[in-house]
Amino acid sequence: MLGQREGEIKDQEFRRVNVDTTVQEKAIAFPTDARLYHKMRQALVKEASKENIQLRQSYKRKGKLAFIKQGRYFHAKQSKRAHKETKRLKTYLGCVKRDIERKVENPNIRLKSLLEISERILTQSKNSKNKIYSIHSPEVECISKGKSHKRYEFGCKVSLVTTSKSNWIVGVQALHGNPYDGHTLKDAINQMEKVVGLRPKEVYVDLGYKGKESSSGGYSSSSFQ
Repeated sequence: MLGQREGEIKDQEFRRVNVDTTVQEKAIAFPTDARLYHKMRQALVKEASKENIQLRQSYKRKGKLAFIKQGRYFHAKQSKRAHKETKRLKTYLGCVKRDIERKVENPNIRLKSLLEISERILTQSKNSKNKIYSIHSPEVECISKGKSHKRYEFGCKVSLVTTSKSNWIVGVQALHGNPYDGHTLKDAINQMEKVVGLRPKEVYVDLGYKGKESSSGGYSSSSFQ
């Protein structure tokens, strides 16, 4: 670690560390079903045009109109009308997808990827696992951190290990799949040991790590604050 080599941080600082998780957010628009159907159809039409695939219909004007109507109905709290336009957008996407699949036997890598993403969008439901929230960043996950001002965050959960005294960052891990915090503690400390060559004596975490499945990983003490 650079701080160790430069003499900026002493070994005793690694005795006490804080471990916490946060969300590394992606700059994406809030993912409604209507938006996903509309943007996915646009992406397929654009790629089909690049590959000179003559579509039976692109639904460019109809799709745009349905998307605008859906937004207006939603904000006016006319849920039945909004849902009808959402279904219409889903139908347009399905028509374009099937049209491309009929006309292209061996799609290029980009088109194949878009077709796979569109299939997942068309078949996913409210309770589906590994849902698509962004066409351009399909790896984005929906994470609920219990914040009153922001119920959901879209991105990737990240684990951070910092020294308690000076807040040096001594460990960072991406946690795909939004695992329970307590299950990530041992791996976070193991990674810190690989980075700095030392293992902490005391680990401080918040209540998100507390539970019967949480393990302190054999440290002399763990504190739930």
